[in-house]
Amino acid sequence: MFSKIVSFCKRKGFVYPSSEIYGGFSATYDYGPLGALLIRNIQDQWLKHFIYSQEDMYLLDGAIISHPKIWEASGHLSSFNDPLVEDKVTHVRYRADKLLEEKLGIETASLSTKEMNKLLKQHKIKSPEGNPLTEVKEFNLLMEVKIGSVEGKKERAYLRGETCQNIFVDYLNLLKTLGLKIPFGVGQIGKAFRNEITTKRFILRTREFYQMETEYFISPEDGDKHLLRFKKLLQDFFSDILGLPKERFRFREIKGKEMSHYAKKQYDVEFKLNDGTWLELTPLNHRGDWDLSRHQRFSGADMVYKKNNQYFIPNVIETSIGLDRLFYVLLEYFYNEEKERVVLRLPPSLAPYKIAVFPLLRNKTKLVSKARDVFNFFKKNVEKPIVFDDNGNIGKRYRRQDEIGTPFCVTIDYQTLEDGTVTVRERDNMKQRRVKIEELITSFSF
Repeated sequence: MFSKIVSFCKRKGFVYPSSEIYGGFSATYDYGPLGALLIRNIQDQWLKHFIYSQEDMYLLDGAIISHPKIWEASGHLSSFNDPLVEDKVTHVRYRADKLLEEKLGIETASLSTKEMNKLLKQHKIKSPEGNPLTEVKEFNLLMEVKIGSVEGKKERAYLRGETCQNIFVDYLNLLKTLGLKIPFGVGQIGKAFRNEITTKRFILRTREFYQMETEYFISPEDGDKHLLRFKKLLQDFFSDILGLPKERFRFREIKGKEMSHYAKKQYDVEFKLNDGTWLELTPLNHRGDWDLSRHQRFSGADMVYKKNNQYFIPNVIETSIGLDRLFYVLLEYFYNEEKERVVLRLPPSLAPYKIAVFPLLRNKTKLVSKARDVFNFFKKNVEKPIVFDDNGNIGKRYRRQDEIGTPFCVTIDYQTLEDGTVTVRERDNMKQRRVKIEELITSFSF
């Protein structure tokens, strides 16, 4: 199924390999016309659910490049590392912990670099190509950039490794400019960047990726209550809004040395793919006061919340949905191969195109002209993507729109010229009905 979805994405204009005419660029992808629309639709549903429908949630759009001290304070310079080994022949790099897990079937979260080296030598583990490996080295995942216009005087900075740090460093601005009181939350959609070692799983693991993030600031004693609140918000978003089945999700608690350095409580929200593997879509974290305490220490800014005789550094509940992974999950789950057609059964709210307009025959001037009138009528009155399609016969057009998930097709035929009605055909059940042109706008639900 994985290779089928990868092929489908390129063939239908959802995802393209980036820089393909130059031979490609490892682990980078471009979202094509249909993919860009699907990405936007997912973002819109997230904004409605997590921001617009909540009275205490606000939106931020932070900088991608920020002060390098932020990443020292956050712990990324010291703790944001993967254990790296290199094939001595091909010079391809691999994560040592993943090689050990695959070869020995063991958990590696608690192993030190020294212990990994010992196991690699003891069991004579080689690269997937069968070549000897170098010693394990710590590999920092932050992506460096150079800032400045004068060569030799450029300053080192970093592309953000996660979107949440923008929110933490703007915490005081949010309090002051909006007059906020605890609890309140901030959401952000944006790209993060990581120097990933293993990048061979299409859009599931790339060097740049979208995050849909919420950070909710709370008093220290209210952590469990708000963890439950955001657990329900996530469940409702994935299942009630996006239509993914509840039974394919699990909230896996992360414990011990597998926990992130900032976490007080930590869960991975995972979805079961068609091949039976579990894919993390978002963490649900209680970050305690780690972030604000660290930024207070490194910046000197006073992060203590002072209201109604209360004095504390706020704790934070976090969600951070990987949008690219969610994009893949939606395509894999809603992709169906039926006896006579392939159909992408996306919820209408997510479908790239909402309506396709056809003339019954492409070489009949009156039908094409009337179809163009109906298409323009939609464009003026429906603030959603609409597509005009007159390529091939009517059956092929229906199949083409089914495959990319278009929920409704409107066909202009000879009866349209007589009585002003059109044929509306539904994607999921392929049923057709006649509707007057002036009643079309109220005939759809998306």
